[in-house]
Amino acid sequence: MKPVIALATLFTLASATDWNARRNFHARFAKRQETTTTSSVTSSVSTSTSVSSDVSSTTLPATSGASSVTASGTTTAAASVATTLAGTSIPPLSEITSGAISESTIPLSSTATAGQVPSISGAPALPSYTIVSSEWPTMDQMPSTDSAEVQEWMTELEGFDIPDLSTTDGTCAGSPEAAADAANRGWWTCGGYTRGTDIVACPDKLTWGMSFDDGPGFYTTKLLDYLDERDLKSTFFVVGSRVIQNPEILRAEYLAGHEISLHTWSHPDLTKLTNEQIVAEFGWTRKAIQTVLGVTPVTMRPPYGDIDDRVRAISLAMGMVPIIWTRGKNNEQFDTNDWRVAGGTVTGTESVEAFENILSNATELDTGFIVLQHDLYQQSVDLAVGYTLDLALNFTPSLTLEPIGVCQGWPATDLYLETTTNTTFPYPDSVISTNVSTTASARATAVTADGAAQGSGARANFASLPTLGAMLAGLSVLVGGLLMV
Repeated sequence: MKPVIALATLFTLASATDWNARRNFHARFAKRQETTTTSSVTSSVSTSTSVSSDVSSTTLPATSGASSVTASGTTTAAASVATTLAGTSIPPLSEITSGAISESTIPLSSTATAGQVPSISGAPALPSYTIVSSEWPTMDQMPSTDSAEVQEWMTELEGFDIPDLSTTDGTCAGSPEAAADAANRGWWTCGGYTRGTDIVACPDKLTWGMSFDDGPGFYTTKLLDYLDERDLKSTFFVVGSRVIQNPEILRAEYLAGHEISLHTWSHPDLTKLTNEQIVAEFGWTRKAIQTVLGVTPVTMRPPYGDIDDRVRAISLAMGMVPIIWTRGKNNEQFDTNDWRVAGGTVTGTESVEAFENILSNATELDTGFIVLQHDLYQQSVDLAVGYTLDLALNFTPSLTLEPIGVCQGWPATDLYLETTTNTTFPYPDSVISTNVSTTASARATAVTADGAAQGSGARANFASLPTLGAMLAGLSVLVGGLLMV
């Protein structure tokens, strides 16, 4: 049995300049991608679906440059070698820059067929769908809170004591009062403060819970081919706007056995938003994923890791466990900075060096780890398939690479509302759990039959719907119990 890990960390101030630069670049880049799409995307119900593209054999990078020996582990510097993947050359590190020449994207060999049955036990067949842009919020913009959908989703907060915390500007420097109270607020951005419900590491030492954020993007197929060739699986934290833009790539991820999790609609700092805006960001992304895949994730990652007790409570009330990434013993973030390469503030070489430092620091942890990487940018995908993933695979001591859900010991069924058989989470007496049309029938039946959730720490043990204090006091046990096997 694998318990949920929550890291206790010290208070430090984040750089407002770096994070603001990232936010601005992310918005500009996503907007450029949006201009290449049409206003309506219709899925094909007649084409065949391949779990992954047929690709040619891959030549691994030859060792080049001096070896770099870390304090507790060894990596081999990637230097300027290139990898051949599916007939595509990976650029030398010196050429992976913000000004890199745009590469041709690798198309999916085929698209999924409506009615195709995923490998997850009890999962519904892939739905047919038609996406009309006028029926969705504007891509990469915060959804309106006045819609009937958002008003319905707001009922999911009923019975929960959502903390009345002030909003922030998403940075420590810009919100000094909130930053000074970060420990009490559980604000991860300022000091890395977590709660027992947060997933921030893999339980087992030297296990890397792999994940990629912000897609599905135009270059995600290149990453999928690499992962398929090496029989690797990952967790993908997807943005709702990208799901609407690239639905068939999302299907390819899901059918290949990768884990799908939620990463909001427009990628905002969540602590900046009102409760209604947070619900809108979560709800529309959840709806987009369910429309394309037929399943609804029960996990999420806050953009920039920006979460506090208010955001956390809303996420849990809506049936989603927060997943962030690891901080080391000195509170350093396990961030590859691959997004900064696309933004022009870090070189490809510096990003790889950051990853080598992460691997070194990971050997000093008593747990495994989770790293921040992205599949939205050409540069970040090239860094992953050409350098960082190979460094991890050839690292000494040997690492185990697996999706975050797998490293937690969760069965694949428990990652989605429609397939989970857990009777403790999402909370059995919450609005989302009682909506039988989207909740696994086996779970709904079990909850109804028992009259309460099974296991220690269950919601039934509370006299009423819990306040956040009760949630945070008991949920380190609850989430551990509900997601254990």
